[in-house]
Amino acid sequence: MSETELLARMRELDDPEHLEWPLHYDRTATGLAFGGLVRRLEADFGAQCESERDTQDSSEYGRVRVPADATICGTRIVVCVSKFGSLAEVCADNPGAFLGTDDAREEGALDPADLATVERALAELGYVSVPEELLESDYEGPSALTRFERRPTWWTRFFGTIW
Repeated sequence: MSETELLARMRELDDPEHLEWPLHYDRTATGLAFGGLVRRLEADFGAQCESERDTQDSSEYGRVRVPADATICGTRIVVCVSKFGSLAEVCADNPGAFLGTDDAREEGALDPADLATVERALAELGYVSVPEELLESDYEGPSALTRFERRPTWWTRFFGTIW
């Protein structure tokens, strides 16, 4: 998806009445899909991936961590999954550790082949991958996020702590 399409998708998912999860949120279906993602990444990288799920007081559902020793550059890859519309974010080391995947690649922390493996898994499993650079842009939606952060971002809206 283009940046314009991704922004349109995020605006479409943004519901100021439902900050932590969408109106028709199905925790079971989200958990099953997330489990499938964990298994897929473990198979693709040939390593056990640490994960945490069903994050409390957050619009993020969970995270999968591909261990550093399973990646080409020796930096772990973290995949964050939102409770909204199967949105996902891929980052090297941790969210915010780099300015995005482009920055991580330029600094030698993320190999394009590893990134492609993760992006392919996400796409084939029905996730919508949103670049960290776009998620860190200023939030311009209808939800009242300024009570949570001075400068809310799209990451705040779809992956951040809500309460």
